[in-house]
Amino acid sequence: MSEEKKSILVTWDFTKISEYAFLYALKIARAVESNIKLINIVKPNQPEILKSVDEKLQQEAGKLKDEYNFDVSSQIIEGDLFTAISNYAKKDSVNLVVMGTHGIKGMQKYFGSFALRVMVGSEVPFIVVQGEPDNLDRFNNIVFPVDYKSENKEKLQWAIYLGKYFNSKILLFKMPVKDKSLVKKLNTNLNFAIRFLIQNNIEYEIHTASGKGNFGKQILAFAKEAEADLILITTTKHITIFDYLFGAPEQYIMANASRIPVMCVNPRASFIKVGQFMYGST
Repeated sequence: MSEEKKSILVTWDFTKISEYAFLYALKIARAVESNIKLINIVKPNQPEILKSVDEKLQQEAGKLKDEYNFDVSSQIIEGDLFTAISNYAKKDSVNLVVMGTHGIKGMQKYFGSFALRVMVGSEVPFIVVQGEPDNLDRFNNIVFPVDYKSENKEKLQWAIYLGKYFNSKILLFKMPVKDKSLVKKLNTNLNFAIRFLIQNNIEYEIHTASGKGNFGKQILAFAKEAEADLILITTTKHITIFDYLFGAPEQYIMANASRIPVMCVNPRASFIKVGQFMYGST
């Protein structure tokens, strides 16, 4: 990390799920020495609403700061809900965003995941949570699905980042493929991951999904069985209206019934903040 102190953003809508998001942010911020910033999105040109929400948000930040003896601030962001957070993260010194979600409910089943729409285009990863953390210490087991796509290498940097700070075990979960060209690509990704995990002294295990059934469902079943603290995935590279209407695979992983937190990394995002960990730096 650079000497400049980074922020972890927590989306705050004054609900219980926001408190859960804060607790996960606190868990990470204590380890990586970041501060926490509560954010709320207000539509432009509504000065009275902005002032009212700003006052409430400052009060919430103050309470959390006193209760947990940690650096917590607040920020009202004016703009469109689905672009304001990622735009703000580009300008500010932000490590990641922690967001609570109530899952895919009601009309979201037909018009796409709220969480997915918010994070598309972000240059920093999102951690999506649905429940309260079991502890405020480490992430013991992190599930890292491995397939044949090149994006595996991008999210690996975050696996190493978390592994360094939390002494986590990375559970490499291989997609079952039969096509020879895809098998070659998958093995290249797997070997690449193993190489850098070893180089950074991070513990890992290799597991393979069965050849039957949806890979996403198998990821969730494996994560539950392994008592995973986090699932690390990449979002769909070229998101389309089709994905919003019928569901990109990751939105169902994010809304998993076991309420396991999911870290979502956008393809080709900026990894300057964590790139140093790829080569064994501390």
